[in-house]
Amino acid sequence: MKSRLLTAIAALCLCFLAASAVTTPANMAASTSDWPQWRGPGRDGISKDSGLLKQWPAGGPKLLWQVNDIGDGYSTPVVVGKRIYLLSNRGMDNEFVHALSTEDGKTIWTTRVGNVGNPDMNPPYAKARSTPTVDGDFIYALGSDGDLACLEAKSGKIRWQKSVRKEFGGQPGDWAYAESPLVDGDLVVVTPGGAEATMLALNKKTGALVWKSAIPGGDPAGYASAIVVQGGGRKQYVQLLSKGIVGVDAKTGQFLWRYKEAAKGPAQYFTPVARGEYVYAGALGVGGALVRLKPDGGGVAAEQVYFTRGLPNGIGGAVLVGDHLYGSDMPGEALTAVEFSTGKVKWKDKNFGWASVAYADGHLYLHHLNGDVGLAEATPEAYREKGRFTPPNQPKHKQVGQFPEMSFAYPVIANGRLYIRDLGTLWAYDIKASR
Repeated sequence: MKSRLLTAIAALCLCFLAASAVTTPANMAASTSDWPQWRGPGRDGISKDSGLLKQWPAGGPKLLWQVNDIGDGYSTPVVVGKRIYLLSNRGMDNEFVHALSTEDGKTIWTTRVGNVGNPDMNPPYAKARSTPTVDGDFIYALGSDGDLACLEAKSGKIRWQKSVRKEFGGQPGDWAYAESPLVDGDLVVVTPGGAEATMLALNKKTGALVWKSAIPGGDPAGYASAIVVQGGGRKQYVQLLSKGIVGVDAKTGQFLWRYKEAAKGPAQYFTPVARGEYVYAGALGVGGALVRLKPDGGGVAAEQVYFTRGLPNGIGGAVLVGDHLYGSDMPGEALTAVEFSTGKVKWKDKNFGWASVAYADGHLYLHHLNGDVGLAEATPEAYREKGRFTPPNQPKHKQVGQFPEMSFAYPVIANGRLYIRDLGTLWAYDIKASR
């Protein structure tokens, strides 16, 4: 029963992507308080915003606005300047990118990119999943059926488009594509999966192929996204695939290394976390692992530092703050604080349970699977909650047999605001300490 539930929950997660604590993709033209891509400016779940509330009032921070008709989906919004961008869908034949106003949540433009992928998936929760990436004047978005598009941020006009499924023999997992594109310098990096181009890099301006990497084993795509890591003397893109976490050379796509333990569990979506030559990833429902990347002849080897049960591995990923990692343990249903270098658990707390996590200004922002939103101090000393509330007028979730649909979108902190998405609803809260 529990393994089936974990499999179902894994299927529903929208954003199973990546984080590097030290490397930010180049040319990400945004202010330090914007949230321009999956998991923020550094793809690590950390906001640069400051001067935020340290304690929420009863009932939560001030609600600025709520919109209930943004379309279906699990995509996390991104925020740049006065605009919000996200992926949504209406039915199975209209998956689209749209821009909303930060002032009131009203739609500015909408552009269709394709169909919803694998509509007959089981559990039957086929929806838009991945988060767009904003790079200067352009947006890069990967639809759940493998439709990769470059759009003009101002108008939504498509500049170029590719089907990674059709053009590169892409092989997604059972629950379609959930990857958020990585923009690094002149490249946009995505993971079609399969034997032909397990990972590939395209010219971000034209969509022309720069390299494709046929990773040994031809792994189907998982539900994670690539991150930039400098380790073992090589700049590389690290990705969690269905058969393990891998690294490929950033210039050529050459396969460098694989670590299989991180692929344990029913699905591979946990957001890897990197610092220097160390990479952490979670194995769904099992535990977490840390590897050290070191030179190995002309290549790179991944040396296991630890693989420990009960470490962050589940819904919502993890953030690395100082020397400690914070994230949810599945199936332990506990928010967990771990010493990054050793895997030593500092505390576990079931008071809030399974949640997506982000960090800003000394605090963890939590979006529980049941829709609740929480604030807690980011400290290894103990779980210290500083506020909790239930957003109003939440959407209804499906229940098909024993398989639940839950609130999977990650919290977003940008420019003094907290944004929460759940299916077709988006809330904006004022979390600034003073104005």
